[in-house]
Amino acid sequence: MRPRMWLLLAAQLAALHGSSVLQQTPAYIMVQTNQMVILSCRVISSSTTRIYWLRQRKPPSSNNHHEFLAFWDSSKGTMHSEGVEQEKIVVFRDGSLFYLNLTRVTLEDSGVYFCMVIGSPSLTFGTGTQLSVVDILPTTAQPTKKSTPKKTVCRLPSPAIRKGPLCSPITLSLLVAGVLVLLVSLGVAIHLYCRQRRARLRFMKQFYK
Repeated sequence: MRPRMWLLLAAQLAALHGSSVLQQTPAYIMVQTNQMVILSCRVISSSTTRIYWLRQRKPPSSNNHHEFLAFWDSSKGTMHSEGVEQEKIVVFRDGSLFYLNLTRVTLEDSGVYFCMVIGSPSLTFGTGTQLSVVDILPTTAQPTKKSTPKKTVCRLPSPAIRKGPLCSPITLSLLVAGVLVLLVSLGVAIHLYCRQRRARLRFMKQFYK
């Protein structure tokens, strides 16, 4: 059996449970078409010299098996699978981190990407990174602004325009009572003034006798 076919068959039979040996980040990423995306896989074991990258396309794709893309080898560098665009996929290493670099992504590149190492005798898979490629990125909903309640200005009611007589009976009664009080006061003042004057005249007549 060819090594590539054995690798795909082993990947189909392996249980895809996330391993603490291989930690992938981010768990989910969305990118626009024709852009570049970088997926990372941290290897806890420092003895690893070769790491594989596989992709499981999203259903309802007919090609829903684990597709081998490329692997990185400490002596050979990046090795691509048959039928993979070598200019589009690059695998490289930086310390304990292994990266999968995808350029000019298309809608068909959507799926779950796994890093994997081959042990003896089992396979160890990473936790997986789900990649969604879209034509247009969804816009982020802006937070709704709370409307500031308008201050209510209390306005005094404008005086209504009255039709008919200007003065009410109560107003007329008050005016008449006021006039009468003024007349009575004036009469009393005049009476007192006249009495004082007559008393002064009598006093002067008695003085000059």
